[in-house]
Amino acid sequence: MISVIVATYNQEKTIGRTLDSILMQQCHQPIEIVIGEDCSTDGTLAVCQSYAERYPQQIRILANNPNKGTQDNYFDCLLACKGTYIADCAGDDFWIDPLKLEKEVSIMEADEQVTLVHTAWNYYDEEKGEATKADTPYHFKPKMNGKELLTDIITQTRYPVIHLCTSLYRKDVIMKAYQEDTFLFRNKDFGCEDLQVACAAAHAGTIAYLPDVTLNYSVNHASVSNTQDEEKQFEFVRKVTSLSHYLAEKYHIRNKVSDKYFSYRIFALAMHAFRAHNKTLRNNLHQYKRQWNAKTTFPFHVVHIVTSNDILWKGGLLFRTLVLKFKK
Repeated sequence: MISVIVATYNQEKTIGRTLDSILMQQCHQPIEIVIGEDCSTDGTLAVCQSYAERYPQQIRILANNPNKGTQDNYFDCLLACKGTYIADCAGDDFWIDPLKLEKEVSIMEADEQVTLVHTAWNYYDEEKGEATKADTPYHFKPKMNGKELLTDIITQTRYPVIHLCTSLYRKDVIMKAYQEDTFLFRNKDFGCEDLQVACAAAHAGTIAYLPDVTLNYSVNHASVSNTQDEEKQFEFVRKVTSLSHYLAEKYHIRNKVSDKYFSYRIFALAMHAFRAHNKTLRNNLHQYKRQWNAKTTFPFHVVHIVTSNDILWKGGLLFRTLVLKFKK
């Protein structure tokens, strides 16, 4: 069986679209859908229940109360899955290829060394209703030794090396990693669930890739990773970087690429603290720099000097505002 995890929170307008895209799948393996409804404050649960009533043999709802958060919601769903193979589709994204699962499971059935299959995908602009293929900088082979991908997965920034919502992976592989290091998967201070799964699958075997576009990934709306709140964005970047550092230590990844990544991340935090005009965030930078053994760059030191004096800081913010107005 294939189990599809749908983790959702406050996605009343899009969750039906997500479920429809899973239900349209044409696959020789039976499919179940496990919905982690994380105590939404809108009508998401009601929509999910209406689908469960229509498809009682396929859909199960784990209705959380109180809210569990991203990681516990996802991994509680994973533990509840009955399938040999696991896919997931977030409650604001949707699959566009009815043969997505069929193509992926056929690869995995033919080669037991393949631990995960992933595909190409689109950005989907919710405001414009337009899809644009993601032009990722990575050139995948049909099959790769997963260990060759570890550095790239751990140090990803703008683009996910493996978009988990395009993927199908073996449950037993991830559960073995989960049992060996539950902290990696459950520590709430890591802030996400996809890097853990991608790294565990890559470390354990072969990663297969299909160039077919199977997913529309929803953008241009507020989410955990896409927010205009600088303090929230600071926390998101800090959590994901802490996870990357943990993974780098776990898999013994330390090279020029990882050094550049941690330098970039500590500078990104400095800029979020600057734009938030938050002294506490600014003062915590040295702690994170030590934890990640991050080398600081000249731009970081400039920001650090500017934020050391409130007059300079306010002047810097004013100058930034004027520059942005001029660009507009």
